[in-house]
Amino acid sequence: MTKPLRKEPDIEPLTRFEILGYMAITAVILLVVSKIWIHFRSISLIPLDLTLKALGIGLGVGLIITVTSSIVYRVWPAYRQSADQYLAMVLSPLEWPDLMWLALLPGLSEELLFRGVFLSDFGLSWPAIIGSSAFFGVLHYSGKEQWPYVIWASVVGLFLGYSVLVTGNLFVPIVAHVLTNFISGLVWKRGR
Repeated sequence: MTKPLRKEPDIEPLTRFEILGYMAITAVILLVVSKIWIHFRSISLIPLDLTLKALGIGLGVGLIITVTSSIVYRVWPAYRQSADQYLAMVLSPLEWPDLMWLALLPGLSEELLFRGVFLSDFGLSWPAIIGSSAFFGVLHYSGKEQWPYVIWASVVGLFLGYSVLVTGNLFVPIVAHVLTNFISGLVWKRGR
């Protein structure tokens, strides 16, 4: 019995500098969108309290997301395939020191927009958390076979949004996001 052929991703392989450039451009775009949104909607951001307690909670949330992601990766073949394709596209060209950029740029810019601005404007409520999480998931779409990765990114957005709902502190999901991206990058690159 032959195994079915795995379809290659819809996107051509990128170079290290293209990946780093796209990450930087995306971060700047998300920051500009956040700034414009704040300006025109005159909203006050959720507080960003840099405390040891918030750091600890953020690290805990990040570890929960990472462990849960590992479990989902093992039990859901469609997610495993889409995650492998997405991570291969993003991480293969990167060098080990680049993983800090992979952790920091999206962790800061995406959390500012999706948890900071979006939830500040629409309120710390489940409908707002679900909406921001759905948009967060769609941001991770990179091809028609990536729907499982989009679903998982949306679930991660729920974890991150809930952490803001419980703590009222934007620092918590930033730490969790940065940690999750960094550990995921390390584990994936080490495994390859």
